[in-house]
Amino acid sequence: MIEVLVVEDSRVIRDYLVYVLETDPQIRVGGTAGSGEEALASVARHRPDVILMDIHLPGIDGFETTRRIMSSNPVPIVVCTASTQFDQVQTAMRALEAGALAALRKPRGLGDAEAEADGAAIINTLKAMSAVRVVRRWARATDAEPAAAEPMFLDAIDHQAALVAIGASIGGPPAIMQILSDLSPSFAAPILVVQHIAAGFTAGFAEWLGSASPLPVHLAVGGVHPLPGHVYVAPDDHHLRVGLLGELQTTRDAPDDGLRPSVAALFRSVARHFGHRSVGVLLTGMGRDGAEELKLLADRGALTVAQDEASCVVFGMPDVAIRLGAARFVLPPQKIAQLLTTAVRRGASKGDADG
Repeated sequence: MIEVLVVEDSRVIRDYLVYVLETDPQIRVGGTAGSGEEALASVARHRPDVILMDIHLPGIDGFETTRRIMSSNPVPIVVCTASTQFDQVQTAMRALEAGALAALRKPRGLGDAEAEADGAAIINTLKAMSAVRVVRRWARATDAEPAAAEPMFLDAIDHQAALVAIGASIGGPPAIMQILSDLSPSFAAPILVVQHIAAGFTAGFAEWLGSASPLPVHLAVGGVHPLPGHVYVAPDDHHLRVGLLGELQTTRDAPDDGLRPSVAALFRSVARHFGHRSVGVLLTGMGRDGAEELKLLADRGALTVAQDEASCVVFGMPDVAIRLGAARFVLPPQKIAQLLTTAVRRGASKGDADG
């Protein structure tokens, strides 16, 4: 039995969420809270297995409530937001930064054609997130100095990268944001991104990345040739691949091990068409999507990187890759950015020299 705490200020919506959750025999709503203060007190008294969190709360809002829970009594948190419009997606991204594991839209009321699907998505997500072993997350210092580049990057990287492929799942948005925000506007290779995220949030996720990144961020479109210094995010429910001539391919082929988009599909295509001229980066996430394919990239001569355990929200996909011997480097996001800068700069220099 999975015990859920429902945090929602509207009694009508709270009662409806309880009704939806308790249609599943494996879920028990162990408590409800109408404010952030009530949620903090409830978590301190009896820790639930997972929390379904609203953001717009009286008093302490959902962002601060999430931050406080994750720094004192960490519990998996799933944010439930009212809309998938851009401003609501931005809200969801801020919640992930605060420590939430996933963001979903609130289910529409009974009688709505999508109500059953919305409810099933929440139930399935809560079940999955309840199994995640979360760790205490301390608030980051806002005035921290950026980490200095380590000499080993300059000495050990001999790649000339022409393409970067990044894959992530739970905890990925803040890690990707960290990497992109640390890159220069003159970054000389395209970056392709597959992020597992709830349907309807991908476009807002791309805009959120673009709002803080020095690089332009786009939803990937099939047939487009990616430009250096641009970021391309796999669209909702589509695999993202790169083709023989370097063009982007977005398809609704069958899910790969239940996932669409999948990191595995992207990494396989990059290994096939770019090989040693690429960098593969596997970030935080549950499961093993992309781990074997990161090994394929390594075998083809690509520079391969996995996120380190200390900075991961969920040390699943990177852990599998590391145990497979697929990752040449194991690093936190800010050092991954340094590595990419070095590898791509060398690739650009090699291209200039060849020209």
